[in-house]
Amino acid sequence: MITSAVNALALAEQISEYLAAHPHAMLVEDGQAAFYFAPDSGAHYSLVPEHDRCVLQVWSEERNIVRRVVGAQMKNGTLRLSVLRFGQTKPSTIELCERPEGQSPSAKKAARAMYAGVLQRLLQREFPGWTIDRVTTAADLEHSFGPAYARGLVHLGRRYFAVAGAAHGEPQPTIEGLATIAVLWLERCRERVADKGHVEGVAVFAPKGRTAALLLRMAHLNQQAAKWRLLEVDAHSESAREIDVAPPENLATRLVHCPDEVRTLERFAGSVRKMREIAPRADAIVVSTAEVSFRMQGLEFARAMVAPGDGFRTGEKIVFGAAPAEYELNPDTEPLLRQLVARLVETRTQRNRLHPFYRIASERWLESIVRRELTMLDDRLDSTRVYEQVPAFAASDRAMIDLLGVTRDGRLAVIELKAEEDLHLPIQGLDYWARVRWHHRRGELQRHGYFAGRELSPLDPILILAAPSLHVHPATSTVLRYMSPEIEWELLGLDEHWRDGIRVIFRKRPADFARQGATRSV
Repeated sequence: MITSAVNALALAEQISEYLAAHPHAMLVEDGQAAFYFAPDSGAHYSLVPEHDRCVLQVWSEERNIVRRVVGAQMKNGTLRLSVLRFGQTKPSTIELCERPEGQSPSAKKAARAMYAGVLQRLLQREFPGWTIDRVTTAADLEHSFGPAYARGLVHLGRRYFAVAGAAHGEPQPTIEGLATIAVLWLERCRERVADKGHVEGVAVFAPKGRTAALLLRMAHLNQQAAKWRLLEVDAHSESAREIDVAPPENLATRLVHCPDEVRTLERFAGSVRKMREIAPRADAIVVSTAEVSFRMQGLEFARAMVAPGDGFRTGEKIVFGAAPAEYELNPDTEPLLRQLVARLVETRTQRNRLHPFYRIASERWLESIVRRELTMLDDRLDSTRVYEQVPAFAASDRAMIDLLGVTRDGRLAVIELKAEEDLHLPIQGLDYWARVRWHHRRGELQRHGYFAGRELSPLDPILILAAPSLHVHPATSTVLRYMSPEIEWELLGLDEHWRDGIRVIFRKRPADFARQGATRSV
């Protein structure tokens, strides 16, 4: 089979689009999973349409393969590639498909049922003399409880305490989500036993060594509204140790230094000029002093980065494609980049809703629009001082604050955005707010290059939560009622057609809940 130059470009584009739409895909060859494309897997690929052939290279620290792709067929969500190995004339098949979960559904169900038994035994020790209601991991989607979380209730006379936990085998985002589940389960239990007694608070059981972010979140809930208990569980000994739920004095967190945007763009002036010629509508976003990201409505499609040069000098190169693709811009690959840009313009600007390029990176798309129209979100904000995707680290966790801004009178503003319905929006925003406040109180933001030359107010930041109005999760109001009163927050519902511009449909503040009736205190 002879692959024409046009077909080579089409094959490269089809593979790139599949991996863009399936960031956790895996590559299967000879019946074995050869590579996983999760962001932390270390796997990379390049697609090079060279003259009459499309060459696919995939590599990681463990292995490297190079295949000439001569055909592709989509079937049942799997992209089947006909490939030639070098030195062979008969094509073989490799597949790109969705990565399966590490455990089968039955194995997960059994592990969670076993954990429910462990939690029941822990409760007998932590609440001696109390009656334990049945601990369950059954899904209750009406009230936003999934099977990853074990829930229960204990009581002594008219005194009640809610219980929630997650097993050691659950992923870290699930463990951190316990803060949201604790609030919702507490509220659910209070509704259920309102005529029998009072639920004083909630005890959260989390795996040992994985509670840092969870503690930070629970410490900034309303301490007058409930008793919040956090217990670290040792899975081997089935023992629990209680942690004091209080804002930590010495938070294990650090900021990444803010790069000088002007100098960095000057450093990459050649790459920026080249990309402006190919993609005039793209945004050039400074990621670090060594990297500039090129994005179309928030979707990154290319990067300029430092490259080794001759002697002691360094150069620059442009890499383009959908992560984790890494193929360098050169005369042979430039037609593919131009075709990619044309497809991005067609799908994102002309609203081709069925195309993967339209659906992916919707949150980044929303961020890019909010950044340009910041005062439409809140007229107190200074549109000339806003930072996008600010990286902050806490313990082993890396967080990306959507937008960090400042009001015209110098007060910091943490802006958390969601393009789709997300149960954890308020708690994630609280997490970022707590980190920013911690650094701000120590004067570290300006020492790290943020808001240089601007006098910042000593007041704590404000927290702005925003999502399309029909995509604000129904449980959001419940969670917000339990947030610490020291947090000044706003919840904004945006017009569903936010891609055409930002318009606020509704705006809620803590005072709105106060008028509706305060959450019952301890």
